[in-house]
Amino acid sequence: MTAPTRPVPRETAPLRVVVDLNRCQGYAQCCYAAPGAFEVRGHEILFYDPAPPHARRGEIERAVQACPVRAISLQVEIGDAP
Repeated sequence: MTAPTRPVPRETAPLRVVVDLNRCQGYAQCCYAAPGAFEVRGHEILFYDPAPPHARRGEIERAVQACPVRAISLQVEIGDAP
């Protein structure tokens, strides 16, 4: 018999950052809004953490809003805890 699962609270649910690299135009506004989470290297090559810690949620949300072409989305993966 397995223990019942409980929903993961939104405050601790895993974060997932998705960047549409076809839409991204390299304006780097995300780098200014969240310098620890986004970085442009070389000729417009964007590096980012697709699963950032919750401590970065506020700055990631600022980066989502700062992107002029809306290439960034933040998803909170709410599901059942194992």
